[in-house]
Amino acid sequence: MPDANIRIPEEAKDRLAAIAAAEGLSLRAYLARLAETMLTPAERAERAEQARAALHAWNGYAPTSAEQNELDSELDRRLAQVTSR
Repeated sequence: MPDANIRIPEEAKDRLAAIAAAEGLSLRAYLARLAETMLTPAERAERAEQARAALHAWNGYAPTSAEQNELDSELDRRLAQVTSR
């Protein structure tokens, strides 16, 4: 498989290379692994729908849109708390 060239700021490349080295990987191997493990927005949405369907089949869990929005807001609030520490 041929390699691709991606232009990013030098600081970003250096940071990624440091992360890769800390995991015992080359930058190339680290980026390849990252690309294999990250989900696209469509893949995340599909998995979320599968999880909702499984929960509904298992215990009848079926939040309304308003409940889902409230739960999303609560999750956002909690994530903001954690990331601000």
